[in-house]
Amino acid sequence: MINNTEADWLHVDVMDGVFVPNISFGPGIIKVMKSHSKLPLDVHLMIEKPEQYIEIFRDAGADHISVHAEACTHLHRTIQQIKATGAKAGVAINPHTPVNVVENLLEDIDIIILMSVNPGFGGQKFIYQTINKIRQLKEMIITANSDALIEIDGGVGLQNAESILQAGADVLVAGNSIFKAENPKLAVYALKNLGIQGYIV
Repeated sequence: MINNTEADWLHVDVMDGVFVPNISFGPGIIKVMKSHSKLPLDVHLMIEKPEQYIEIFRDAGADHISVHAEACTHLHRTIQQIKATGAKAGVAINPHTPVNVVENLLEDIDIIILMSVNPGFGGQKFIYQTINKIRQLKEMIITANSDALIEIDGGVGLQNAESILQAGADVLVAGNSIFKAENPKLAVYALKNLGIQGYIV
């Protein structure tokens, strides 16, 4: 179904039950997804010690690998590790984390995921303070002359997508708003045709 929508990427949340209070997909599932998906796999590692698993997830088929700033002792080193595999490198930050945590990495990263809910469970309400964080981060990216994309993950749907994109976001992760819709293909179409450029995952 997803292959036949206007979605740009397929976002995959990997959770270990330690960094977040839930457990989800491992590399075996990623490998199966890769064998079926026509879309790039945007793999979001919500796990402790992600540096131990970068090559494993890349080998399984991850096209983009994002790690949490809060989970990495040596974040720059982990970003370089991701880049060395040939994957696009991303950094995710939780709602309580200020955007300046990535300021010195903007030349090196391809994606910054702003969590707009507390990570671990789908179906949560969007935290509207995220709009201010998007604006702050966009200014930092422009100042640094960086090509990094701002990806918003959590509580995204037609009710707020336009405001999120207008604030400066480039990528919208839409989970429940697509998969719980009566017509998921139509839900993706509606998000893609808001009149504002953006990737839908």
